[in-house]
Amino acid sequence: MDREKSRIALLEREGWARCFIACEPRLSEAIDMYKHSGFDVHLEPLLKDTDCNKCTGDNLEKECWICFEGFEEQYKVIFTRPGKDKDEKE
Repeated sequence: MDREKSRIALLEREGWARCFIACEPRLSEAIDMYKHSGFDVHLEPLLKDTDCNKCTGDNLEKECWICFEGFEEQYKVIFTRPGKDKDEKE
C-alpha cells in the first residue's frame, strides 16, 4: 500500500488528479470523453494483494478493493490533468 501511495503522490506532484477505476467498455469511453474535453489521460494498474478491512468495518481509513479481487488486471485507475492544448487556448 505504501508503494501505491508514493506512486499516487508522484503523479499528483506532476499535476495528475485521480478520477476513478474502470474496466471496458467504460474505460475506453471515459478515456475518449476526457481526451475530447482537452485532458491528458494516464492509466495505472490496479494493484493486487492490497490490504482491505473497510468492508468489515475494521478500518475506515483504507480503500476497499474486495470487489476487484481476482479481476485486478481488467481494471485501470484513471488519472487526468489539463492538456497542453487546453492551456494554450486559454
